[in-house]
Amino acid sequence: MRYVLLLRGINVGGKNKVSMSDLKELLLNAGFEDVDSYINSGNLFFSSVQNCEICSSQIRYLLEANYDFSIPFALITKEDYLKERAKLPDWWKRELARRDVLFFSFNLDKSNILDFIDKTTFHNEIVYVGKHAVFWGKYDESEYLKTTYHKKLMKQDFYKKITIRNGNTFEKIAEILENEK
Repeated sequence: MRYVLLLRGINVGGKNKVSMSDLKELLLNAGFEDVDSYINSGNLFFSSVQNCEICSSQIRYLLEANYDFSIPFALITKEDYLKERAKLPDWWKRELARRDVLFFSFNLDKSNILDFIDKTTFHNEIVYVGKHAVFWGKYDESEYLKTTYHKKLMKQDFYKKITIRNGNTFEKIAEILENEK
């Protein structure tokens, strides 16, 4: 099975440095196959005969054993990633000022995020909750500082435990997956 591994908060502003080549080597040594990465911000691909739960446990152990800082991550099968993308509402494909994907990290209690979204009044933004992520669109860049995303989301306890990709990176990962053999 082919997987997408998305790490949170690495190689940002010189903090939490993780060499992609070293991490790929760790994954290979742990028995994962066909390991590859896209850009230096923690987007990896690999194959394994193990199910998602077993792979997630192995990855958590690997990260905890080799890095002295916490690295939340999301692990999604290629099939689920592409299904999620196929089910997105039409607004996701339109021109928006910003598009972000907030992936649910391994072992994260999603109820806090869903409760926050359910109780929130949005300002010039639109949200879709998928199976593996929340898709968040902002209509107007000049209004960004007034959005719930900017004013409230980033202050939530769960924010430091989710991994986020902008819409372009999300789409590029989907393209890579679609073009694989």
